[in-house]
Amino acid sequence: MQIYLPIAEVSVNAFLLLGLGGFVGILSGMFGVGGGFLMTPLLFFIGIPPAVAVATEANQIVASSFSGVLAHLRRKSVDLKMGCVLLVGGLVGAGLGVLLFNYLKSLGQVDLLVRLCYVVFLGVVGALMFVESLNAIRRSKRPATGPVRRTRDRGWVSKLPFKTRFRVSGLYISVIPPIMVGLVVGVLAAIMGVGGGFIMVPAMIYLLGMPTKVVVGTSLFQIIFVTAFTTLLHATTNFTVDVVLAVLLLVGGVIGAQIGTQIGARMKAEQLRILLAGMVLLVCGKLALDLLIQPAELYSIAAPGGH
Repeated sequence: MQIYLPIAEVSVNAFLLLGLGGFVGILSGMFGVGGGFLMTPLLFFIGIPPAVAVATEANQIVASSFSGVLAHLRRKSVDLKMGCVLLVGGLVGAGLGVLLFNYLKSLGQVDLLVRLCYVVFLGVVGALMFVESLNAIRRSKRPATGPVRRTRDRGWVSKLPFKTRFRVSGLYISVIPPIMVGLVVGVLAAIMGVGGGFIMVPAMIYLLGMPTKVVVGTSLFQIIFVTAFTTLLHATTNFTVDVVLAVLLLVGGVIGAQIGTQIGARMKAEQLRILLAGMVLLVCGKLALDLLIQPAELYSIAAPGGH
């Protein structure tokens, strides 16, 4: 069943979009990731223009993150003060990211920028996850040698000024690193259409020293507002948010997440991580090939300004 997407200006099979939403929803349920960093490249592959894919996926992340953060609020595993500090940087970063996005769109280079960002980030993140997963599998096969004590040393982070106390996280640190982390994630949300959790979560654990139990909920709290702000800016300045596309992806994603949660409960954490790393590297490889291989049609009838 073909359906016309008014903003993307293409006709796509509705069941294909539901299937993509379901597939990424399954991954979200299995691995605990938002899935934006995989969904957006998959939309490229089926012919959705990158500018529309980025803005629409940011819209979908708002709904999925809101659902997730409600569960974490019930468990009291959200550091609202830390979330608000991250949000300050995130909103500034989103604004800067949309300005850069608009400037490159006016030059006709935005599609190339989005694809290059995905190749770089997916390649780096996928490779690091793959290596870490292999090491975890090797460690799990070794006999236990007793508990290993780890000291949490944040080095230069603990020496910065403007310190404040984050009681839920049990931290007394400067507000500068959280603002910078939020800034980077805000820029990524605007340019790549992702929540940024795959960068924010490791940064919150290893850079800020936050306890793992409050990291995911706090990250989702910040992502809701940053992606909502990003969607609003894209919708009002670029007119690139396709509501029909977002609804179809969201319906598939909600159903897929329930299935993925059940599958994930039956697999080991190490197996899940290495499987996700493999998928990330496959998507990265396909994007890189599309950039390197000469296209079948060398010319486009679209004007650089989108008119």
